[in-house]
Amino acid sequence: MKKMISWNVNGLRAVMGKNFMEEFQKLDADIFCLQETKLQAGQIELELPGYHQYWNYAEKKGYSGTALFTREEPLNVTYGMGIEEHDQEGRVITAEFEDYYVLTVYVPNSQGELKRLPYRMEWEDAWREYINRLNEKKPVIYCGDLNVAHEEIDIKNPSTNHHNAGFTDEERAKFSRLLDSGYVDSFRMLHPEARDEYSWWSYRMKARERNVGWRIDYFVVSEKIKDKIKDAGIHQEIFGSDHCPIELDIEL
Repeated sequence: MKKMISWNVNGLRAVMGKNFMEEFQKLDADIFCLQETKLQAGQIELELPGYHQYWNYAEKKGYSGTALFTREEPLNVTYGMGIEEHDQEGRVITAEFEDYYVLTVYVPNSQGELKRLPYRMEWEDAWREYINRLNEKKPVIYCGDLNVAHEEIDIKNPSTNHHNAGFTDEERAKFSRLLDSGYVDSFRMLHPEARDEYSWWSYRMKARERNVGWRIDYFVVSEKIKDKIKDAGIHQEIFGSDHCPIELDIEL
């Protein structure tokens, strides 16, 4: 059984000063993926005995960035999608193992007034093509902050958010299209009716206290290994970021 965790830490240095190491040790994952590390090389030295560490940094300081920590050494690790215009922001790490791939991804946010939605649409198409190429070779597990609440059940107030970044028809349709090309949303597969299960809350208006949230963090798994999924959960009890960690347990 492999236990995998994904967490958008919204600034690793900030969460290091709160509870990161304690939660990291408690979660005791085989593979631990981070998004929005907001670091440059050399800004942090993490002591994680027993783990191989891989980092992808954005060119812009204090922005984006991903990391992947794994007990088993991968056969190969690559950074980005191999597309210059999409690989400046440290958003993707791909770890290849003998029988599968694991990826950590931080999908671009469409931003206020949807000013980055056109770019996001291009990114989504490139991402789907990239994932599908990998999936032809070996099953894929990708996780991270996908910046989309897929269905109305995944957001507290769907009716007032249809034109907001993360819940536009365009973003949701791109995610549907990706799933339709041979993948499952592991949490929704196991918990089709679960409500009020969110992974992100605004820092405003006591949103987390009131559980006014969005489920925008996912483990997406190739359909061909969906029967190996044993559990998928959301660690709403863990604080430190505006996102909480999510978990996948899979028999590989």
